[in-house]
Amino acid sequence: MRYDSEHKLKTRERVLAAAAEAIRSQGPHRIGVAAVMSEAGLTHGGFYAHFASKDELVTAAIDHMFIDARGRFEKYAPSDKPAAEALRGYIDFYLSTRHRDAMGKGCPVAALAADVPRLCQASRERFSQGVTALSEHIAAPLAQLGHADAGALARSVLAELLGTLAMARSEPDPVRSDSILADARVLIKRRLGLDAGAAAVAKSN
Repeated sequence: MRYDSEHKLKTRERVLAAAAEAIRSQGPHRIGVAAVMSEAGLTHGGFYAHFASKDELVTAAIDHMFIDARGRFEKYAPSDKPAAEALRGYIDFYLSTRHRDAMGKGCPVAALAADVPRLCQASRERFSQGVTALSEHIAAPLAQLGHADAGALARSVLAELLGTLAMARSEPDPVRSDSILADARVLIKRRLGLDAGAAAVAKSN
């Protein structure tokens, strides 16, 4: 049976969604092509109609994950909201217990950062492009608030968010884990001048 290009595209998207969830949950080196295809409701034999190799699948899934991440940024920090409100919304989402517990659907930076150095060159480049784009999304409202060198500050904020999420996920005591998230939400907002909804902040940050 021959399928049109739209059907093939939808099938590929199903495979990428299944691969992205598996990569977040298990890591890129632990996923199996057969298991991903099965999760997508497809046979192993159909894999090569969409991807030449597992490395190509992982690279495409990284792209898919960052598209999701940009969508979440726009959901929690929409561009039509005041910059301070948008940033507070994204910080609250990123450092929420819901995000901490959503290992299969969370931020691709948190899911992949430790594994990226061991991935193929194409996957590493795609990850780097995704991180850059996400940092630029954070930088835009920071620039609106008057921060000097908003790009560098955005990268620093993203690293702080990532590190906090990793610590909260690794902490076995739920009370301490919750406290890690709550404390960081307060301190990052204070650092950015968001705790009182300030519209302008010190240029020295």
